[in-house]
Amino acid sequence: MSVFKDKVLLITGGTGSFGNAVLRRFHQSDIKEIRIFSRDEKKQDDMRHMLQNPKVKFYIGNVRNKESVDIAMSGVDYVFSAAALKQVPSCEFFPMEAVRTNVEGTNNVLLSAIEHGVSNVVVLSTDKAAYPINAMGISKAMMEKVAIAKGRELGEEAKTTICCTRYGNVMASRGSVIPLWVEQMEEGKPITITDPNMTRFMMTLDDAVDLVIYAFSHGHNGDLFVQKAPAATLSTLAEALKQTYVKVKPEYGETEVKVIGTRHGEKLYETLVTREEMARAIDMGNYYRIPCDTRDLNYDKFFQEGDEKVSQIEDYHSHNTRRLDVEGMKELLLKLRFIREDLGLQERAKARDIRSE
Repeated sequence: MSVFKDKVLLITGGTGSFGNAVLRRFHQSDIKEIRIFSRDEKKQDDMRHMLQNPKVKFYIGNVRNKESVDIAMSGVDYVFSAAALKQVPSCEFFPMEAVRTNVEGTNNVLLSAIEHGVSNVVVLSTDKAAYPINAMGISKAMMEKVAIAKGRELGEEAKTTICCTRYGNVMASRGSVIPLWVEQMEEGKPITITDPNMTRFMMTLDDAVDLVIYAFSHGHNGDLFVQKAPAATLSTLAEALKQTYVKVKPEYGETEVKVIGTRHGEKLYETLVTREEMARAIDMGNYYRIPCDTRDLNYDKFFQEGDEKVSQIEDYHSHNTRRLDVEGMKELLLKLRFIREDLGLQERAKARDIRSE
């Protein structure tokens, strides 16, 4: 972690799942200070009591209010921009709220970072931003466009580097179905599935942190980074969860699976890299790096220098990536902290009613 030695890191939306994962990774490292910026006073207080670490500082504020962002940004070296409205149904009913947080809020963070001479900003995005069909994905796609445009505008020689990461379903993060399904099993209720053939990318919060650190270390202005990830159908995930929890109570293996139909704004599968992005993507092993399009608004060039490769390339999505079977899914589930705690494989770090990473 030498790149973070004696540096100040700001995490917007720092009380969420991602912020907690970053804190677990960094709070015992040689980093100088971690600033948690969020609007949730209660979560900040819980985090403060749990950590009791002088390296971790707390700032109440909202990314929608640039003045509150500026206060937290003073003296910061690096920013992980994770503040977001990300519940798909909520954003469908309140799309302007998604715009205000995900688009305008991120723009406030970027403007503040540039003004304060921050070295690196990594903006966290989602697979729902690729070919978006719902308000959450559309707002995140616009957020990416804002960040990439800012990076392109700054150029290679700028003091501040801005890049994005895009990742798929983070297992057991806020909004994940996994804690919900475990709760349903324990209460003797059926597991509710929207569509058993629906696929989702599967990655852990630690994978998400690895991706952000990789982007931070390898990014150029305007870059988008994507981690290659396996996927599974919802029916595979449900069966793997039932078989895993048989070790807690044998009857959990007999839990009924009930199909309830697709919710507002849901896709059958998620795309991580669009066909157009794949045409210029650089394969970095476990990751794709997608540099920004540096062409300017000279329209003659657009029409004369089109890319024929685009029509021959397939996008990278959860139907065509490596597919997990039940055994593979069970292995991945055992990486989740709360499941390991439920199975007695490690000591419980949170209250039992808090079911997330």
